[in-house]
Amino acid sequence: MPPHDRRAPPGRRMLALPTVCPCEAIAPGTLLASLVALVAEVARHDAAALPVLRRGAGEALRVTRVLLAFLEEVREAAAEPLPDASVLGLSELHVAMQKLRFLLADCSRRGARLWVLMNADLVASELRVVLCSVATALDVLPADVVGASVEAGELARLLSQQAWRAPVWPDEDDGRATRSVRSMLALFRSRATPHAEDAMMVLGRVGITSWCDCAEEAAFLEAELLDRLEDGRENDNDLVLISGLMAFLVYCRVVLFDTVDAKKADAAAPGSRPASSCAAWTSQEALQCPISLELMTDPVTVTTGQTYDRTSIKRWIKSGCRTCPVTGEKLRSTQFVPNVAARGIVEQLLLANGTPLHEQQSSKHRCAVDKTVSAFGPAAAGGVRLAVTFLIARLSRGTPEEQKKATHEVRKLAKRNVYHRACLVEADAVPWLLHLVSSMDASVQDNAIACLLNLSKHAAGRSALVEAGGLGLVVDAVNVAAKVEARQNAAAILFYLSPNSEYCQEIGRIPEAIPTLVRLMRDGTYRGRKNALVSLHGVLHGASSIGKAVTAGAVGVLASLLPGDREDLANDAVALLARIAEQPAGATAILASSELVTSLVDFLGASASRSGKDHCVALLASLCLHGGDKVVALMGKMTALMPALYALIADGSPLANKKARWLINEIHRVYEQRQPPPPVAPPAGDRVIRV
Repeated sequence: MPPHDRRAPPGRRMLALPTVCPCEAIAPGTLLASLVALVAEVARHDAAALPVLRRGAGEALRVTRVLLAFLEEVREAAAEPLPDASVLGLSELHVAMQKLRFLLADCSRRGARLWVLMNADLVASELRVVLCSVATALDVLPADVVGASVEAGELARLLSQQAWRAPVWPDEDDGRATRSVRSMLALFRSRATPHAEDAMMVLGRVGITSWCDCAEEAAFLEAELLDRLEDGRENDNDLVLISGLMAFLVYCRVVLFDTVDAKKADAAAPGSRPASSCAAWTSQEALQCPISLELMTDPVTVTTGQTYDRTSIKRWIKSGCRTCPVTGEKLRSTQFVPNVAARGIVEQLLLANGTPLHEQQSSKHRCAVDKTVSAFGPAAAGGVRLAVTFLIARLSRGTPEEQKKATHEVRKLAKRNVYHRACLVEADAVPWLLHLVSSMDASVQDNAIACLLNLSKHAAGRSALVEAGGLGLVVDAVNVAAKVEARQNAAAILFYLSPNSEYCQEIGRIPEAIPTLVRLMRDGTYRGRKNALVSLHGVLHGASSIGKAVTAGAVGVLASLLPGDREDLANDAVALLARIAEQPAGATAILASSELVTSLVDFLGASASRSGKDHCVALLASLCLHGGDKVVALMGKMTALMPALYALIADGSPLANKKARWLINEIHRVYEQRQPPPPVAPPAGDRVIRV
């Protein structure tokens, strides 16, 4: 890894040192060439550029440069191929250098300065182990390799002495900074507010000088926390420290920095690729997942050769779809191959724009977020509550600029942490955010709606929103918010409210609620349509709300989504039509379009989605139930229907099987009723009188 590349390789956890031991059958010359290249790469690091452990890393790099000189001398002085006995020693050196490369990369990693500082003893211990491994490897090298020349012998002796005796310990400044951080956490545990000067001094010791630096460090720690929770490590001893450090950084970001410098240039390191050069040869649209239309942070390739974000394609397959969303081809396997090249390009773009990859991976940790119901330790709880108190004061009494920053901070705070959401709701953030939904500043309005969306994922947040009379404001935001994203988020709020029947009734009583969602379903972007579909599915309960949807033209809009190229939208449209058809007025509106009924039958036969088939057969059954024998007879004339129904009986869900059997029986019943009765033969003994 080049010295300026401060990203950890995908899939490797911080301070984990996975290595690959060279094959025993490798040729010594090949192994030596690979080792020289690896050592040269490690030697290019600059210890002075590290935020912590500068002295210890400097000692390790000094040994590395002597090792490089030794290996180059051996390569030049060897008059004949190296003996096979040298493979063991060279392999040990190769493994040691791999570990050192990872350690130096982690020490210089963006966003991890505070975490490395708090683990300085562990890093120093690993550095000592690496240097001891180097000295041990030299001892097992054959004498004719070590003594290939006079210079090689001298370098070997010097290298052995330095590797065994190198003083690799945390710097004194690192120790003082660590103690200062722990004193801040102690103040949080006692709910005491730290002095701003003391907190700034602690940040300065690890090079955190701006809001962007603080946000980057907090994002890294949040990803570490969620990674551990995702792996089921709720009892990990590091969780308390990680949560405390997160709270400290959040407090500092909220209280100490007045401006959000999120667009700060991130490519200042020598040799890093500027954003313009990335943009010159890469289209960001090409890096969006075809399913979610969001940037792919974990791109994988399926058997058809198409690339998707891992979370999106897994959700697609889990919903019952077994086809490639782009090509429509049947997937031969549900196994994915990571697209490392695409991930590298995405990560370059994010870093060049000052956005850490952790902030783009919200979907990856969706399950882990549910495990953040409580704070991990009193320091984390105290720090977050202090930050929340400060933010509520800014929301309620701050200047327009202070309110703008406060809404941005609340949005970040509530994004992926249930405990943070609970603290904000308890502090009465919801009424102040509702007040800012009507702000003339588009950014403030956008952030306020996004905050309410995050808080509506919490039961107390939903209750607070309804009790504060916010339903009307949310519906208005779906219709007139300044930004498209804000309108989409407002529709998503209604979705989170829809599982509660009382909230649905309240939404249904708002005259513009259902027509507004129908308009968004018709005119919105992909995400807006998706949010409108799922929100309407929750809101439409009973004849009154379904009647409003029919009047607003919902059936025609849904019919237009069936032949589209987005199978997930078509599935949602069929599910919503099934909900509408539960009422006679809804069924009548659907039956008014013979083309729509034909499209539904075609959908039933062609869909690869199990849930889509379930909703479709339920919809057809409702149409027959409310439309009577005339509709059943119409269905019987559609040649594509019977094969699809028999397929559901053979391989459908229990519900689909039951509905399909009922439909087949009804079609047979009506068919038999409409057949003319067979002629009745007269009794054999009767006389036939002809006229």
